[in-house]
Amino acid sequence: MNPGSADHLAGQTFQCPEDGSLKKIQVYSIAVSHPGKLILTLHDFDKRRKNWGQVLSSAEIEVDENDTENWMQFPLQSVQLHKDKTYGFRLKSPDTLVAIGEAAWSSTSPFAYGEEWNANNIENKDHYFRYFSLAFKVELRA
Repeated sequence: MNPGSADHLAGQTFQCPEDGSLKKIQVYSIAVSHPGKLILTLHDFDKRRKNWGQVLSSAEIEVDENDTENWMQFPLQSVQLHKDKTYGFRLKSPDTLVAIGEAAWSSTSPFAYGEEWNANNIENKDHYFRYFSLAFKVELRA
């Protein structure tokens, strides 16, 4: 994610495995260039139309070099999620560069429960990847 004016955004869509209350999302950081702010927004997501819905919850954390190769924790105001519904989160930073961990899936067996996503203000176009997933954890309580 590039610093300055939130030119580049990253995110992940996911299918919710169970009904429950979402309290936290964790994202694995590979590198943090320098101290700054990282913002996560959680959305409803229409996977057929590839359309991001309204913001359901958000969290803002301060990150620095000590967050490199660690799980960054985004505590959220509790949100009720529903089984088999698709949601997504977006990450952006106005002032630092953060590299997010990814998992790669084979072309014969892509990640079936969501897609990695990125966009930038220059192209103004969304990119979705079924063969990649951000390294993330969703803390869901029944």
